[in-house]
Amino acid sequence: MRVVIAEDAAVLRELLVQMLDDRGYEVCAAVPDAEALRTAVAEHRPDVAIVDIRMPPTHTDEGLRAAIALRGEHPATGVLLFSQYVETKYATELLAGGSAGVGYLLKDRVANIAEFTAALDRVAAGGTALDPEVVTQLAGASRRTDDLATLTARERDVLGLMAEGRSNAAIAAALHVSAGTVEKHVASLFGKLGLPASEDMNRRVLAVLRFLRD
Repeated sequence: MRVVIAEDAAVLRELLVQMLDDRGYEVCAAVPDAEALRTAVAEHRPDVAIVDIRMPPTHTDEGLRAAIALRGEHPATGVLLFSQYVETKYATELLAGGSAGVGYLLKDRVANIAEFTAALDRVAAGGTALDPEVVTQLAGASRRTDDLATLTARERDVLGLMAEGRSNAAIAAALHVSAGTVEKHVASLFGKLGLPASEDMNRRVLAVLRFLRD
């Protein structure tokens, strides 16, 4: 897997490079700012870009705005935001951009390297990987559509866990129900959201984007 890293903290940037190199990832570039990120992605066309949100020159939202631009310029490249902060202003726009392969992890909440690389793999494969705190804040900032209003409380619970990137088995374990029960909830919410089966669409990703969009 080919990866580009954008992180202005030099020590963390080098640690990420070493960690990924040691696990067989190909780090094409590791850059300190948003402009260098866009240049590196255009040059290397990686499978996924790891992006810090607050980078030079203002250390506010340069990384997030660059990530949104990347989604339009290079839709085949997944974007994994890796930050200390939850920024709702542009994050919903990024997640609701209409294409798969997005993630948002909080640096101080990633428990181990395996968790991080599993999230990276999901994003590169076109899925989602969202920290539960990110899901909570973004969902709270979103306006609900009529179809979402038809979901039951348990279907919302399932959809929230889907947004974190969890499988049906992991959702069943978190809710203390059977896998079959989760499958029924998933099928029901797909129907309510108007997402029929299709070989060309990832319904789980589309459902999550519907859940989080503005």
